[in-house]
Amino acid sequence: MRKLFRKITGQNKAPSTFLIPEHTRVYCIGDIHGRDDLLESIHDKIILDSTGYSGEKILIYLGDYIDRGLHSKEVVDLLLNKPLEGFESIYLRGNHEQVLQDFLNIDSGIATEWFNFGGLATVLSYGVSVAGIPFGEKLNQLQHDLADKIPASHLSFYSQLLYSYELGDYFFVHAGVKPKVALDRQSELDMMWIRAEFLNSKYRYEKMIIHGHSVTNEPSVLANRIGIDTGV
Repeated sequence: MRKLFRKITGQNKAPSTFLIPEHTRVYCIGDIHGRDDLLESIHDKIILDSTGYSGEKILIYLGDYIDRGLHSKEVVDLLLNKPLEGFESIYLRGNHEQVLQDFLNIDSGIATEWFNFGGLATVLSYGVSVAGIPFGEKLNQLQHDLADKIPASHLSFYSQLLYSYELGDYFFVHAGVKPKVALDRQSELDMMWIRAEFLNSKYRYEKMIIHGHSVTNEPSVLANRIGIDTGV
């Protein structure tokens, strides 16, 4: 019964030492936001650093591949067409990818909000021209035009993104998790969007949380989480 209570409430004792499986090396990349040049650069550094390592190599991307930077399409092209050889690549879902999918599949009316945090750059990167601020029927046309321009391989990539990934004593997620809720009971919305409640909490989870989403000048390495979104 005590074990069940801990599972429901999230009151699991955090390990004093966080481990990954033996003979495994893990690299993790935070928010990319349309910067294919910097993505290529960090790929080169990872390749150099992992040269000669014979164990399993895993590369985890924390989401937000698109928006803000001018080369969102090129970022996804790079991920799909030039994955690092010898690595297992894990792709997580960021809130920006979710908003793109919501715009395409649910509500074209969110375009104004989306553009306010970088969505226009993604639209332009796919070769869709936008004259002024679209509204009304123009939004529906923009939705249609963008859906036509995005390659099927990209649409498949966006639809298959994971909300989280666990490895050993680590839990990888885009934005974070809700404190005092077991990791296997976290909501998709929180894992993509949570900010202050998670960042301000000192709650010790059953695993170390690795996340992006919230920008800091340097990686934030704390007792319960490690944040690696440094604004590209």
